[in-house]
Amino acid sequence: MADQVLSLDSLAVHAGREDLVGLGVHAPPLDLSSTSPLPDIGLGGASYESMATGGHPVPGGGTVYARLWNPTVARFEAALARLEGTEESVAFSSGMAALTAAVLAAKTETGGRHVVAVRPLYGGSDHLLGSGLLDVEVTYCAPAGVPAALRPDTCLVVVESPGNPTLELVDIAAVVDAAAGRPVLVDNTFATPVLQNPAAHGAALVLHSATKYLGGHGDVVGGVVACDPAWAAALRRVRAVTGALLHPLGGYLLHRGLATLPLRIRAQQGSAEKLAGWLSSQPSVRRVFFPGTPEGDPTGLIGRQMRGPGAMLAIQLAGGYEQAVRVTGRVRLFTHAVSLGGVDSLIQHPAALTHRPVAPDARPDADILRLSIGLEDADDLRADLARALA
Repeated sequence: MADQVLSLDSLAVHAGREDLVGLGVHAPPLDLSSTSPLPDIGLGGASYESMATGGHPVPGGGTVYARLWNPTVARFEAALARLEGTEESVAFSSGMAALTAAVLAAKTETGGRHVVAVRPLYGGSDHLLGSGLLDVEVTYCAPAGVPAALRPDTCLVVVESPGNPTLELVDIAAVVDAAAGRPVLVDNTFATPVLQNPAAHGAALVLHSATKYLGGHGDVVGGVVACDPAWAAALRRVRAVTGALLHPLGGYLLHRGLATLPLRIRAQQGSAEKLAGWLSSQPSVRRVFFPGTPEGDPTGLIGRQMRGPGAMLAIQLAGGYEQAVRVTGRVRLFTHAVSLGGVDSLIQHPAALTHRPVAPDARPDADILRLSIGLEDADDLRADLARALA
């Protein structure tokens, strides 16, 4: 299979499962071991040193300890790398742990401590970068402001496309060019590898909150960064020292989630397109934020950078914050909850929740709601929104 060029759909089902025939099993095994038997001191010590410094287990040396390596997690990492078109990926206990590791690795690899962050970003990412906890200085800017924001000690440029929560699209290749050799990290959570592969446009690091679409069922928390082997080694060094390894059960669930990812994304995207069109005609909705509209994709990135608009949308309500309170309290099929990307539809108020820690001048307006469209029937979802908007 490795020599055969496979479609995304086939890769989603088979990637990371190459060793199963040799193991004599059909489903990937779940290895919950916290420690592993050592063949001898020499080989075990060599394997420990390799993994603790960012490498792989030494052949015959064992995996030593679960903080350093887990075979179930490694299968998910291999599969996600195949889908993103990178050589490797490194999984973490959450998306925020993955971003933390990426920043720390960038500081170590480049010697700099300045980050350029392109807004809008997920509120947690925005907050973490500006918190001072990672000992970096941050310059926030719009995509066009990247060249002016760069400094000699810039170690990383962080961008998210589509942006959270108002779905702004960013030209990744243009940001990479503007970064002038600095590594660019792209949060690809909203698009997923089904719709976008940032590494193909020059991104050094491709981040996912795996909790969202990759898992897809609202029952696992994790993060992952797809990258080349040098970055993977740097990320594994951080992970080994900080203990941010994804739990094996999380790795198992995320790997299983990848098998249906293309089908879920396309079905959810189809419903989002229908709902975006309908919402645009509602008098109580002032504006719909959705990449599938001309206003949502002014530079034509759909088809050039993305393979579709995705299944996230946001609405600006004519009735302001008071209407936002009413709508979130009236929905029945939508769940009023944070997070996104699952099989069930969610609705939430970014300014009050996910983007609450963001600086006031960068916080979403109080009349905006974000919707994650699930796998329910689109007509049922529309009826639920119609009742809530009435």
